[in-house]
Amino acid sequence: MSELPLPLTQQPAHSILEIMSDQEINITEDDLKRLEARVDDLIQANARLLDENSSLLSTQESLVTERAELIEKTEMAKNRVEAMITRLKSMETGS
Repeated sequence: MSELPLPLTQQPAHSILEIMSDQEINITEDDLKRLEARVDDLIQANARLLDENSSLLSTQESLVTERAELIEKTEMAKNRVEAMITRLKSMETGS
């Protein structure tokens, strides 16, 4: 009876050097150039994402500040409307 292979989470851990020593590795100059190009692409993508993240954080900060100002203005307007309603009611009862 043949045994089923263990799931990856239950397989013993091996270092990359152990795995590489068990296999013949043939890396060509083209492979290295493709890898270098891919690493360069990832570095550029990382830089773009860092810039975008910084911009988004700045925008978020501005929006949070604007929201707080709008909440304050809304509260002030609500208080003024309530004061007007109170004055109108007192004028009705005073007449």
